[in-house]
Amino acid sequence: MFKKLLIANRGEIALRIVRACREIGIKAVAVYSEADRNSLHVRHADEAYLIGPAAARESYLNGERIIEVARRAGADALHPGYGFLAENSKFAQACLDAGIAWVGPSPDSLRTMGDKIQARKLMAEAGIPVVPGSEEVTSEGTAASAATGIGYPIMIKATAGGGGRGMRTVYRADELPMALEAASHEAASAFGDGALYLEKFLEPVRHIEVQVIADGSGNAVFLGERECSIQRRHQKMIEEAPSTAVDRKLRRQLEEMALRAVHAIKYTSVGTLEFLVDQEGRVNFMEMNTRLQVEHPVTEMVTGVDLVGDQILVAAGEELPYSEVAVQGWAMECRIAAEDPFNNFLPSVGTVSFVSVPGGPGVRVDSALYDGLEISHYYDPLIAKLCTWGRTRLETIQRMKRALREFKIVGISTNIPFHLQVMEDAHFVQGKLDTTFVDRRFEARKENGLGQEQVALLAAAVLAHRKGSGQRRALSRERRFNGWRLRHDAGRRDVGARGWRRNI
Repeated sequence: MFKKLLIANRGEIALRIVRACREIGIKAVAVYSEADRNSLHVRHADEAYLIGPAAARESYLNGERIIEVARRAGADALHPGYGFLAENSKFAQACLDAGIAWVGPSPDSLRTMGDKIQARKLMAEAGIPVVPGSEEVTSEGTAASAATGIGYPIMIKATAGGGGRGMRTVYRADELPMALEAASHEAASAFGDGALYLEKFLEPVRHIEVQVIADGSGNAVFLGERECSIQRRHQKMIEEAPSTAVDRKLRRQLEEMALRAVHAIKYTSVGTLEFLVDQEGRVNFMEMNTRLQVEHPVTEMVTGVDLVGDQILVAAGEELPYSEVAVQGWAMECRIAAEDPFNNFLPSVGTVSFVSVPGGPGVRVDSALYDGLEISHYYDPLIAKLCTWGRTRLETIQRMKRALREFKIVGISTNIPFHLQVMEDAHFVQGKLDTTFVDRRFEARKENGLGQEQVALLAAAVLAHRKGSGQRRALSRERRFNGWRLRHDAGRRDVGARGWRRNI
């Protein structure tokens, strides 16, 4: 087993990996940008290193700097989390060349499945149906010809894409030139590669993904499906497991396809295969995410599997301790983002002055929120993942509504009102979903009850109380100062600046 693992990420996923390391008995090394100096993943890790300015390209995307820090820290493994460098085959290979184990699939798997066109070809060769599409389009002319052959509407996609970046839906030929330019520019900014291809745009469809994990001994396990149809601009907002659209027969079909794909590419680690399922139950492969997913807690809650911990064990060469898992109950995740749903979901930046996190039976919150956190424009607006579990889907929804109402974040706008309105939508409650749900059903409307102004007043009162308590504690400490001593202890993790530690 590894002795020390560097986490090449930030925020809630970095904190999640720190916790997995703690449970396994591995020391966790955090990296951080100037903007994240006070982040929770930095505070909780055994060691933490500054890697650059706030801009991701100068910090979390600076692979050479991260590997240099890993060497200096003596890390023998590296976990990329998701986003940033998680699916970068060159970075994965550079880690291995530096003698640092990569917690994820092999560079070959990353390279193969990261090229969406190549991935589609491999799946078709393995007998898995794929969404009709094109080769890479290298000019406006080749794109126009391919679109005509596929038939409008079409979807423009980045060959190195993911997370909704570099994607545009085109309904008519005259929309194509502008959409191509915008998609290519966005893809180049997000992935450093502006290459594009086209797919048939299918609707109404469900977006169903399948979670798998495989070890180096050839054992691959199907961990059920997740429903990901609640999306906005091709980005997931709510996920759940299992899916109301998947019966026993379709589940067996998805399992067989997923495991066939895993064995075909000799895949190891966690991975997710994404499919589109139409109203007749026809399945088409869309892409594979060769990393941990944002929504992995949903699967963990219904299976009892620790995906992050098991991903680390597999990377260390251990075999999976199970060959199949059972799904129990229902789980749901709402992605809490710093966005204003009443203003076209524009990002919200500022200082989180007050946070009150929900709890109780069946509630899980993955976040790195704290009072005083600065939300900047440098990173993705995702700030927390609120998950609930219940014996039935209805119980899970009821629990989610309760938890959303308990979740108070003051100082910035969030999309919590959006999630509440979805949870109360009759079609959603009945499981009548497809990828156009948000566009068709959501209308931003103010909620009655405890308004933002009242929450702000409550937060101000709490903060004033905390400030008063802090002043009283400081006075008490000053009176007891003679009982304090300072000593040099540079070998300890709890040392402060200049290596001094305070002892009572």
